[in-house]
Amino acid sequence: MKNIRIPSLLSVFAVLALSSCKAQLNAPKGIIAKDAQLTLISEEYEFTEGPAVAKNGDVYFTDQPNDRIVKWDASTNTVSDYMKPSGRSNGLYFDHDGNLLAAADEKNELWSIAPNKKVTVLIEDYEGKKLNGPNDLWVDLAGGIYFTDPFYKRSWWEHTEPEQTARRVYYLPKGSTVPRIVADGFEQPNGIIGSPDGKTLYIADIGAKKTFVYTIDANGNLSNKKLFTEMGSDGMTLDNRGNVYLTGKGVTVFNSKGEQIEHINVPENWTANVTFGGADQKTLFITAMDSVYTLEMTVQGVR
Repeated sequence: MKNIRIPSLLSVFAVLALSSCKAQLNAPKGIIAKDAQLTLISEEYEFTEGPAVAKNGDVYFTDQPNDRIVKWDASTNTVSDYMKPSGRSNGLYFDHDGNLLAAADEKNELWSIAPNKKVTVLIEDYEGKKLNGPNDLWVDLAGGIYFTDPFYKRSWWEHTEPEQTARRVYYLPKGSTVPRIVADGFEQPNGIIGSPDGKTLYIADIGAKKTFVYTIDANGNLSNKKLFTEMGSDGMTLDNRGNVYLTGKGVTVFNSKGEQIEHINVPENWTANVTFGGADQKTLFITAMDSVYTLEMTVQGVR
């Protein structure tokens, strides 16, 4: 029988302690900044939506019932009207040239608002029929626009039934005036966001209470549809760790595997949308009912 050396109890404890120390060092830090508190910025609205961050960190959002786009100045932490009327804008997103894209719900259009506030209508119909009502949008690396087109009956419309036969997601290539269908089969597609490398797209079907993830190919087409999580979302965003932020009852955060890692309580009946703002994009900006809130984070937003 060979001599077997049994390690001392002290050495075992030392190894365990070292392993524990390494695990703690390698463990991901929390995404919310230490001692951070949810801060109410303003509650002077009717229903806030569509936050979009400009290059300098300012955030633009909509108050659709009051037909206005509002600007949050990140440097002064103040809000002011940016455009009124605003085509009943809902979701917003900045393109790579600094134009503010808007899902202009008044006439079921997609707008581009230049820095001088000149409006260009990018899309006013699909195959000669009104869109259902563009809701949320995201711009890819090539400057193409993905947008969701659910149907929510608006009091300012004359029509009461949708002209499109389905509720879909479209893609408008940069420079084109004709969108194409890239995803369908939804009950009510709503929130949408893509990864900064342009390879992954998340689409929330709030009607089905599910969020799906797709692969984006070089032509902007979508494939490899997978269920991301059994939760829908109104609006959504991503951080630099690949975490996905969904909204509804507060803000629920999932890692890239679809595992919930955080929930942020918001003292409102509904949380509509979320993005990252501020000069370093570490301020989570939340639109909820008649209010907007901020929360300081350790992670950063991405485009």
